[in-house]
Amino acid sequence: MHSFTGDSSFAIHQVVWIIASIAAFFGLSMIDVRFLRSTWISVVLFVVTVSLLALLAILGEATRGSVNWFSFGFFSFQPSDFAKLALIIILAKYFSRRHIEIANVKHILVSGFYAFVFFILVLANPDLGSAMMIFLIWLGMVMVSGISKRHLFGMFGIALIALALLWNFGFKEYQKDRIRNFIYPLSDIHGAGYNAYQSTVAIGSGGLLGKGVGYGTQSRLKFLPEYQTDFIFAAFAEEWGFIGILILLSLYGIIVWRIIINSTRGASNFEILFGVGVAVFFVVHIAINIGMNLNLLPVTGTPLPFMSYGGTHILTEFTLLGILMAMRKNARLSHRSEMANEFIGPQ
Repeated sequence: MHSFTGDSSFAIHQVVWIIASIAAFFGLSMIDVRFLRSTWISVVLFVVTVSLLALLAILGEATRGSVNWFSFGFFSFQPSDFAKLALIIILAKYFSRRHIEIANVKHILVSGFYAFVFFILVLANPDLGSAMMIFLIWLGMVMVSGISKRHLFGMFGIALIALALLWNFGFKEYQKDRIRNFIYPLSDIHGAGYNAYQSTVAIGSGGLLGKGVGYGTQSRLKFLPEYQTDFIFAAFAEEWGFIGILILLSLYGIIVWRIIINSTRGASNFEILFGVGVAVFFVVHIAINIGMNLNLLPVTGTPLPFMSYGGTHILTEFTLLGILMAMRKNARLSHRSEMANEFIGPQ
């Protein structure tokens, strides 16, 4: 972070958040999180999340036209990240008992209602990037739960209709400009397309081995906007080059692979579906952030996991992993109990 900006304040703030997030990770990994299976937990999470997102429109701090944060001086909180965590728990709870009945369209509609409420409240801020993450998390978990092809095609049809309605009645003009620039990349490189264009320049200038840490001209000379948040992948690629990108993607691949492995060893359907939701969370964030940095996807405010500046998303990521590690411990205890009953008999 310091090499991109030349300003140690970014690095200091990030270190504080990383320390807090790691503490949360280890703290959560040592407790019994089976209480998350309770219905009342899902109800509380839904009500609290809706309340926070609604209050955001009244008390939130506006940044570049979006009201995304509650500001408390040194500390800022982004409720949309909490909404993603809450949605994963709510959907894991809902599908854990109904996955064998997912062919019934009622369960798709009910689960979609939870996601839709979060989606609309986040989009109203407006925060298109986080709203798309909420939709994709729901879509990924529904697909893994066993949705039929007929219902899947029906959902895509509804999504296209919803996109047309949002284009005409929901999107702000600057959001439309981002989509237009994605379709016609070089049409306005000094205006709406400037960010995406400078991002591709930064990535290409990194070459095979990169320019070296602290020698990325696009970020240091301020040509690359939002180099510490949305476009940190481009700033990293300029300094580390193609080899650095391969290392970074390999590390992400290991994390996602380990998440999937741990989810398959869950003690119940809830743990398995929660792990699937966590895997979807990371995959869509990584894919969309890198895609928009490469100008393969429209530019949205999507952070790159463990990399982008900001504390709430890092705390959310470590919280998800901490819960997953606690579930792994509980799965081992459940397995030992089952083995004892099998060979020794119930006590």
